[in-house]
Amino acid sequence: MSEATPRYRQLADEIAGLIERGALRPGDRLPSVRQTQAVRGCSAATVFQAYHLLESRGLVRAAERSGYFVAPAAPPPPAPLQREPHPVAVSEMVFQLLGTGGQDIHAPLGSAFPSASLFPLDAMRRALTAGNRRLHPAELTQHLPGGHAALRRQIALRYLRMGLSVAPDEIVLTDGALEGLNLSLQLLTRPGDAVLIESPGFYAALQALERLGLRAVEVPADPAEGADLAAMATAIERHAPRACWLMTSFSNPLGSLMPPEKKRALVALLERAGIPLIEDDVYAELPHEGGPPLPAKAFSTRGEVLHAGSFAKTLAPGYRVGWVAAGRFAPALLRAKLSQSLSGSWPAQAAVAHYLAEGDYDRHLRALRRALAEQQRALRAAVLQHFPAGTRVTRPLGGYFLWVDLPDHFDSLVLQRAALPEGISLAPGPLFSAGGDFRHSLRLNSGQPWTPALARAVARLGELIRSQSA
Repeated sequence: MSEATPRYRQLADEIAGLIERGALRPGDRLPSVRQTQAVRGCSAATVFQAYHLLESRGLVRAAERSGYFVAPAAPPPPAPLQREPHPVAVSEMVFQLLGTGGQDIHAPLGSAFPSASLFPLDAMRRALTAGNRRLHPAELTQHLPGGHAALRRQIALRYLRMGLSVAPDEIVLTDGALEGLNLSLQLLTRPGDAVLIESPGFYAALQALERLGLRAVEVPADPAEGADLAAMATAIERHAPRACWLMTSFSNPLGSLMPPEKKRALVALLERAGIPLIEDDVYAELPHEGGPPLPAKAFSTRGEVLHAGSFAKTLAPGYRVGWVAAGRFAPALLRAKLSQSLSGSWPAQAAVAHYLAEGDYDRHLRALRRALAEQQRALRAAVLQHFPAGTRVTRPLGGYFLWVDLPDHFDSLVLQRAALPEGISLAPGPLFSAGGDFRHSLRLNSGQPWTPALARAVARLGELIRSQSA
């Protein structure tokens, strides 16, 4: 085991080995967090991370107020399919399944956004007024390339606090991260090219591939640690992809967090093959504990990681302010931005720049992270309480999504159609696969404040799931 391997991974791998050798058997209780902390001389957070990782692998189960137990032995999963690159056709499904048909949704568990109540909307309104009071009229028409200079400096400062040196001129401001991600993909590929994506993966990435006439090479992703690099290496050898689009921190939909040493290995693998990485990192500022994890971009030596971020999930969802730190591709991306939409909204960019300069962003983020962590715990507990036996639920270390695997005979598409008329939305698993996989899985949004009404909605989902067996 490398000394660079995090302690929680070392602890998890050691316990996994004991389970595999039969030293720990199904039903055995693991030592408590406090006991392990004392024996190992590590923090409680390290033990929790190790136990959560084991839980995501299906090796242990948590019991409310009782601790962690070795899970019953399960049959080994089938080997990941090595599909040929194939065209993508998901947009119609996305429109059908995420559209509500005008119905009133009181439990938006299928939403892609946190609740607006978690954002400092009054402060942003004041920032909009103050930021734009300082705008010189010439800025609105004469200094458009790249976006608002003060905001690019503020973003560069946030990179610096993470230990990355990113020049403001490398940062291209975009209309939300999604525009930047789409422009990046368009810049790096031509119709018919193959692109590496994780599976399950973000449906907007699939839609971008479809729109550009690209072929998806799906790489299986682990719920805890993200894309399988061994499978990725095989796919690179077989299919010669031109680009790779991944979420490396708190991914949508799994919530996975790629460890630093795996991000380093990812970048090295792609750089050896000459494949640029589009790093979709819009959830990086939402860890439930501590600061944001290092992005894969931190390990790049050739400037071939295009790192995309956004304020939509952390500060101002309606302002559509995102960016790409595009490395050596920054000049070409800037030209692509100018030819497609000229510039983003300068009033919105000025407002965000003013808010960041005032110094309240980190205080807001601390409160937001606490709220998201508490809401995730509540939703996860309710799902385990009300969904059928055998249901598995991820335990992400950040973000606001839970990935739920139902027993194989249940169908999330049937569930979605039954729940929508009752005002409950969800995102069924097939949305997140180019091949329509994961029919027994679904993504739930834990970004809504936990209320009795939401608790009743989760209980009702449990009833609707069980009705499939009736």
